Amino acid sequence: QVQLVESGGGLVQPGGSLRLSCAASGSIFSINAMGWYRQAPGKQRELVATIGSGGSANYADSVKGRFTISRDNAKNTVYLQMNSLKPEDTAVYYCKALIRRYASTTYGVAYWGQGTQVTVSS
Repeated sequence: QVQLVESGGGLVQPGGSLRLSCAASGSIFSINAMGWYRQAPGKQRELVATIGSGGSANYADSVKGRFTISRDNAKNTVYLQMNSLKPEDTAVYYCKALIRRYASTTYGVAYWGQGTQVTVSS
């Protein structure tokens, strides 16, 4: 059994900052890529940022220069530091991790968190 639990969402004014965390727990051998996605009302879920096991990161154009993704491999945790937040960043944010549960497996299986609401409004 594997669980991803997100935290850190909330209400913030435009220009403000939030830090999201996502901790993976359970039967885990290793974690490959981790990432953050978001879904606004009436819109499809979209990629925000991803980070590989070695720390290489990729970002959606809409968040480049404002958001920073990082991870702590010892804690099986991924973070998303969000600065200069805009109303259009309002969405439910989900973390995703590609997890190998056993040494015998080659590829990771995708697991998702339950989501955390981020609302940017004055």
